[in-house]
Amino acid sequence: MSEPTPETLQMLSRCGQQPLLQILDQLPAAEADQLLQILLDADLEMLVQAWRNADAEPVTAPKSNRAETASAPANVVWQPQSEQDHQRWIQATAAGEEELSAGNVAVITVAGGQGTRLGFDQPKGMFPIGPHSGRTLFQIFAEQIQARRQRYAAPIPWLIMTSSATHSATVEFFQQQAFFGLDQRTVHFFQQGSLPALDARTGQVLFARPGVPALSPDGHGGLLRALKRSGLQQQMSEQGIRHLYYHQVDNPTAIVADPALIGFHNTHKSQLTTLVVSKTSPEERMGALVEIDGRTEIIEYSELTPQQAARKDSTGQWVFWAGNTAVHVFCPEFLQQLTNGDRNLPLHVARKMVPCVDLQGQPVPAADSAVPNAVKLERFIFDALPAAERTLIVEGCRERQFNPVKNATGSDSADTCREALNRIAGEWLRRAGLQLRSEAAVEVSPLQALDAEQLSMRVAEGELQLSDFLMD
Repeated sequence: MSEPTPETLQMLSRCGQQPLLQILDQLPAAEADQLLQILLDADLEMLVQAWRNADAEPVTAPKSNRAETASAPANVVWQPQSEQDHQRWIQATAAGEEELSAGNVAVITVAGGQGTRLGFDQPKGMFPIGPHSGRTLFQIFAEQIQARRQRYAAPIPWLIMTSSATHSATVEFFQQQAFFGLDQRTVHFFQQGSLPALDARTGQVLFARPGVPALSPDGHGGLLRALKRSGLQQQMSEQGIRHLYYHQVDNPTAIVADPALIGFHNTHKSQLTTLVVSKTSPEERMGALVEIDGRTEIIEYSELTPQQAARKDSTGQWVFWAGNTAVHVFCPEFLQQLTNGDRNLPLHVARKMVPCVDLQGQPVPAADSAVPNAVKLERFIFDALPAAERTLIVEGCRERQFNPVKNATGSDSADTCREALNRIAGEWLRRAGLQLRSEAAVEVSPLQALDAEQLSMRVAEGELQLSDFLMD
């Protein structure tokens, strides 16, 4: 191998990684250099510091007092109730449509996960979710983007963030599907980074096989570095993109490039706008947007005791009502600021069981099967919230906009998501004046209509009829 620099040797020493030198000596030069590059790119020193910080905190430590100092968000655009509210939303929608028509909007879809929890061993975006057509999550989003491009005569670049586990299969799937009719030059795949797992007791890098560290995706907060590293950050800047609409791949009822959300974001000059929905109960497993010391932050449900989760303010409202939908609009310049210099989103530690081997490639048994042997580190995109000077929270319609598919059964499952898609289609058709049996199975493609208004117009003009939506 090429000799590590003195600086690298000092870094490994500071990190307590002296055993790595023995591993490096045993590897062929190319593999040793590759290993070192992985560790340097991951900023091993920062990872070890995160492990040390986490290790210094007792597992039984009390919950943070963030929950006690948090208050319900103040700067909220609520769902319209009065005529004045409706006019405000109409104006925001018009402002967003201007931005879309001007070519100022790009879409980011986070698609690094696999459908393991759904019993699906492929990228989650390939999961068939159409209640009757079997259209995949990717296809539903592609059709939304295609329909918006047609409506606004604008390119709307689509940026899809994959992971090492999903990248090749995702690209191949799009190629097989001829990019769902989209111009492939406007669809950009980029891969989030990976971080090595560390031994929970010693902080040593763990290895999946000799010379190859046990890696895992760096979280959706890895978006920032991945955009910059891929060159897409610069490319979007050169194309004049002013708003980045961000969503995750598991919610097919998200309104992609939502004009109202973009309009509110633009008129409020927000750096980071977040769509929230009211939690169904204090116990619901959703992070909640709050204010802490004048900054917008998210408190995860795991940070709250049952008593804290149910806390109400002086008006009787739950403090932690604003459930995070993982739908955001970012100002590109703000994201760029977060990647300049040594600014980074914080690392979060998760204690997990990670299979690993020793120097000879032999599996290392866990000292205690009930105690995780490793820490995995990742970043969360919502940690950008407190770094923003100007944020905005917009309340969405939960029934229309938030029906994720996360679980194999029960709430937020494929069944509940398909029911929602069927329900929304039925509501639109009845609003268009079509007579529909209550048990009728229907589905609306975004290419038929992006919203209820467009569907009503197309039905009134005779372009569509009930038979176009009924499923056998």
